[in-house]
Amino acid sequence: MSGHSKWANIKHKKAKMDAQKGKLYTKLSKMIIVAVREGGPDPEANSRLRDVIEKAKEANMPNENIIRAIKRGSGELGGENLEEALYEGYGPGGAAILLEVMTDNRNRTAAELRHIFDKHGGNLGEAGCVAWMFEKKGLLIIEKNEGINAEEIMMLAIEAGADDVEEQEDSIEIITSPEQFETVKNVLQENNVKLSSAEITYLPKTTMTLSEKDGEMMEKLLEALDDHDDVQNVYTNYESAN
Repeated sequence: MSGHSKWANIKHKKAKMDAQKGKLYTKLSKMIIVAVREGGPDPEANSRLRDVIEKAKEANMPNENIIRAIKRGSGELGGENLEEALYEGYGPGGAAILLEVMTDNRNRTAAELRHIFDKHGGNLGEAGCVAWMFEKKGLLIIEKNEGINAEEIMMLAIEAGADDVEEQEDSIEIITSPEQFETVKNVLQENNVKLSSAEITYLPKTTMTLSEKDGEMMEKLLEALDDHDDVQNVYTNYESAN
């Protein structure tokens, strides 16, 4: 997400993606495999697969890796028995953490995640303990530049069915329901609006700040969770004071 987005620190991202390409490609491959199993190997008929392929290309993932993952998802090359899961827990100071995971062994993943939480002052919770604090939404971000007509973009988004549009200092943030996400995205792209980010995400209903000590511990916990191979996305209601 844009560094200027007010949600930039809600979905925790690695600071140094280049040094983590191997792990990133592994996660993208898993996303492709699951998307193919869910909706088939044709990106034109499978919007989820199409979006993941776009992300893979943006990350400079080699085309042969993408093709291999599609074949594994379709069963042509075989592959792991991956399943999607949500894990929930609390970080230092009681901040909520929601994890999107793809795993071939839930028990192993749960044990490893519990160890990470415990090591960094948090705890892995039961299903449903924090999910209610988040809403599944489509989030599209447009970075402002001299050629941007913010009012026109906002009107386009609202007419296409967006739930909310907010103009920030350096960006325009559009929130949609998951069902309207593709419609709004397509309308913007058809009108040559360049999107810096477009994804289905979990947004917290409210955010919280932490003490300096808890905040430092929380950052380390989020980084460790994000670094786990099975964890696809990390969401939190913790908002950095910086």
